[in-house]
Amino acid sequence: MALLSTLRRYPGVELIVAHYDHGIRLDSAEDKHLVQDVAREYGLRFVYDEGRLGPDVSEEAARIARYDFLHHVRKVSDAKGIITAHHQDDLLETAVHNMLRGTGRRGLVSLRSRDYIHRPLLHIPKADLVAYAKGHGLRWREDSTNSDLRFRRNYIRHKILSQLSSAQKKELLQHIRDIHNKHDELEEQLTNYLHLQPAADVLDRHRFVMLPHVVAREVLAAWLRNHTITNLGSGMVERLTVAAKTYTIGKQADITKQHVLVVEKDVLAIRRRDR
Repeated sequence: MALLSTLRRYPGVELIVAHYDHGIRLDSAEDKHLVQDVAREYGLRFVYDEGRLGPDVSEEAARIARYDFLHHVRKVSDAKGIITAHHQDDLLETAVHNMLRGTGRRGLVSLRSRDYIHRPLLHIPKADLVAYAKGHGLRWREDSTNSDLRFRRNYIRHKILSQLSSAQKKELLQHIRDIHNKHDELEEQLTNYLHLQPAADVLDRHRFVMLPHVVAREVLAAWLRNHTITNLGSGMVERLTVAAKTYTIGKQADITKQHVLVVEKDVLAIRRRDR
């Protein structure tokens, strides 16, 4: 609501208020009614969808469903992008959440503006947004599940981050910024390395084998992502890196239901699985 209050004041900007009801909470319809009422007050177009995901859905599944909806709205509306109200507290929660998941450096910098998604409030603490909302007489609703410690993010918010001092939070934020800068530099180096390969779907096997193991892992993960193979857990990347370095010629390792990694004489290749 604070983000919407600010954005609507920008001249020449056409906004669509997009609301997704996950169908997780019994009172979620009240959220939709509030957002719809505020959009009407501002004279803005309002669109929504209902997911009916149920109370036992995972946070990841809910996130995927939400962004599928938002990207659909963006495409059919020919909008320039999606603007979300993620703030500094969300940034810290996401970093800690992904550390616990073992996602590595990419998890620490995952909450950022990218492609069609813009997150202009990541430098602002939640307390400042609450103060803004109160000062401008804005209406909002608190998610009734925010205190449910069965959700990992809520546990992180109430049991971990709440124990950190302001100085410790600033230190953690600085670490995230430092990793962000190193991440961008590393991504550029990985892109350059992959451009030197014989073809998009192969890696020079001999050069790959000679890479330090930690570097080989990064190269392999970037190569797979370039082929839209995502959801790469650290265990999967480790398994494929070891296979790429140690398997004999002709042997293959499973990547997905559709793809395999094949060790050939001079190259490593991503191939479609034989039916």
